[in-house]
Amino acid sequence: RLPPVEVFMASTTDLPEESTALEENKPLALNVDVEKVSTCERKVKVSVARDDIERAFEQAIGDLMPTALLPGFRPGRAPRRLVSSRFKSELKDQVRSKLLTDAMSQVTEDQKLAPISEPDLDLEAVILPDEGPMTFEFGIEVRPEFDLPKWKGLSIKRPSRELTDADVDESLTGILRDRSRLVPFSGAPATGDLIVANLRFLDGGKVLSHAEEVEMVVRPKLSFADAELSGFDALVAKAKAGDTVTATMTVSDEAAVENLRGKEVTLELEVLEAKKLEPPELTPALLAELGDFESADDLRNAIRRQLENQLDWHRRRQVRQQVSSALTASADWELPPRLLRRQAQRELERAILELRRSGFDDDSIRRHVNELRQSAMASTGRALKEHFILERIAEETAVADTAADYEEEIRAIAAQSGESPRRVRASLERRGLMDVLRNQIIERKTIEMVESEAKFTDMPFEFPKPDAEAIDHAVCGVVVGEEE
Repeated sequence: RLPPVEVFMASTTDLPEESTALEENKPLALNVDVEKVSTCERKVKVSVARDDIERAFEQAIGDLMPTALLPGFRPGRAPRRLVSSRFKSELKDQVRSKLLTDAMSQVTEDQKLAPISEPDLDLEAVILPDEGPMTFEFGIEVRPEFDLPKWKGLSIKRPSRELTDADVDESLTGILRDRSRLVPFSGAPATGDLIVANLRFLDGGKVLSHAEEVEMVVRPKLSFADAELSGFDALVAKAKAGDTVTATMTVSDEAAVENLRGKEVTLELEVLEAKKLEPPELTPALLAELGDFESADDLRNAIRRQLENQLDWHRRRQVRQQVSSALTASADWELPPRLLRRQAQRELERAILELRRSGFDDDSIRRHVNELRQSAMASTGRALKEHFILERIAEETAVADTAADYEEEIRAIAAQSGESPRRVRASLERRGLMDVLRNQIIERKTIEMVESEAKFTDMPFEFPKPDAEAIDHAVCGVVVGEEE
């Protein structure tokens, strides 16, 4: 769920708890005008009747009377008129805040608004007048209104594969590569070799960004947060230590720096060193380092379980993509760019949580995150539309999150990260990601319900081969979500 509406309260004098509500269950007499600015944006103008203002003042004074202290009077014995005069400023702030709270809550309910962000309200501009009604206005982003698409009986192709020993061998080779001995050599690097290089990115003669002594495995592509270079292996195929090679690359249309979007920039790559990777032997010491495995068979069994988790992620991802396409096919409503920019980083965080839960290594996560960053607005738009639709389905079918769901998710993340569930939960709470986890739980359970009503056809699946080396660096010097 996206962040709920928050009601803004001004600081006031401490008053008894009974003063926190006007006459219970008695609604305010409001005059409300709601203007539809766009699919998700509303501008709301509210007027609170004078009778409600006077009633709020009378209640606030009545609540204050028993504890009011005035010179020459015992507590609670001061005349009402003097209490009202002495505490006029505090009472006015209290009443203004209380009326704002009740009015905004009532407007949200009466107008059936489904807020997806905090209201844009200028508190300083709200004046409580001595005569006449109190008026104020605010902007708010709401869930779009739409007809729920048909979600039962979808036709879906489901990836199917039996894991083999060859799959385990290939994954083990990748694990051992990460612990390979790096042996410098003087020749030109080939695919699979590692180079250390200095990188500079230029727009004409202007240096946009640079990165020093970056270690990179030579692969067909070189991926950055906001651009991708094809032919990376060919570019460095004849480059030796001390050589500098150049290439042009196109900045993503959704890069953080607007005037560079879609522009060709120059990459200068200075090779500092080339190294061969020599995989280590699978000794008892290495088995212990990899996870206290007693034998190679124990390690292979663990790799098989990890591959099963990854296969499950690919299966869920492809099924979800088909479900999403079917559900959002008629979702032609536009989403505000401001909302997309704000949610882009949360979508990345959700993707990272899901990948970590499924046992992907850091290199795989970097590749996927770079892909998402290069199409941040488009991918966020699709994800938000899917989210709104799944949330509606969840509401209408009573899909809900439970404490057990959170425990299961956190336990799965902890198992893959090697941390305790307690530390994982603390980290998620500290970073404000429990809402992201909640969305993940609700959406997964709703997708599972949609799948239970779908018609499946199995199709062969092959694990994708990594063809890109992902570098955690933005060509423009700024990553999407960090512009401001």
